[in-house]
Amino acid sequence: MTRILLSLMLLFGLLSCGTTEKNKTNQSNVMETEKKNLGDLLALYPKPMTVIGAEVDGKVNWLVVGHTGIIGHDRILVSMNKNHYTNQGIRKSGKLSINLVSRDMLPKADYVGSVSGASVDKSCVFDFHWGENGTPVIDASPLTMECDVVDIYETEGFDNFICSIANTYAAPEVLDSDGKLDYTRLKPVLFTFPDYSYVTSGEIIGKCLNLDKQPSMCAKEPMTADGIVRLSKIEVYPQHLDEYMKYATEVGEISLRTEPGVLTMYAVGEKENPCRITILETYASREAYDKHIASEHFQKYKQGTLHMVRSLVLSDQTPLNPANRINNFIQ
Repeated sequence: MTRILLSLMLLFGLLSCGTTEKNKTNQSNVMETEKKNLGDLLALYPKPMTVIGAEVDGKVNWLVVGHTGIIGHDRILVSMNKNHYTNQGIRKSGKLSINLVSRDMLPKADYVGSVSGASVDKSCVFDFHWGENGTPVIDASPLTMECDVVDIYETEGFDNFICSIANTYAAPEVLDSDGKLDYTRLKPVLFTFPDYSYVTSGEIIGKCLNLDKQPSMCAKEPMTADGIVRLSKIEVYPQHLDEYMKYATEVGEISLRTEPGVLTMYAVGEKENPCRITILETYASREAYDKHIASEHFQKYKQGTLHMVRSLVLSDQTPLNPANRINNFIQ
């Protein structure tokens, strides 16, 4: 009996030590993290801003919706407050259109989200046509999906419409040469919550599941007060033009991919005289420029092309609208 009691006490002691050690490890992990606990905040933002189109009581109605999601690869969820006037039309017809918002149509999209269709006729806010599935499609939207409601999942205060896609319409300017969607051209407006802000997208930073094979373009620094906007005007000897272009292409691509402070490097040649080349260069700061000209890839370009260049003029520019910015994209 004594032997059994001693064995049980020993086992209990070992288990207690293991539990204490485990708890100590967990507590240590919690204490070491620098992340701030924000509670149960839903933070999967930004989300694409959309305008939902539906027919309600014989009239077209538009509603801006920022809470949409993907269920699998063939279903979309559109989450809308139960109090919205639009919901009753969607429930009755079982159809809706999802119109992505471009920057140009944002003021009207913002408006249809600020007034109720129960008191204001919003049917004329957007020019539209009827899609093949019988829903209103906004002409100005760069991309619209016509959807059928296949289920409604209700949560407290919300109707969550689960939809299948009947048709997708894309404007020609957001398609690439193969007729596929090009999201660097589409650049849909995005929505953040709870600060209710609009942001934009469009920069490709790498190929999914292929980053090691295809180096991505690094994230870029913001333009500072001493940032540089420059036109480099170069004339190349005709016999060296092809070789010069190889050097210029290489230094431009490496600079954009690897240097956060190199914002733009866009080279063009005159149609009448291809030997006259102009390069638009923008740098986030004077420091970024100094790092660029000291880099190994720039020095390779500079030393390798010295004998190819007939003339070089560096002309610094002042942007007429500093809010505008040109982005380079590398496919």
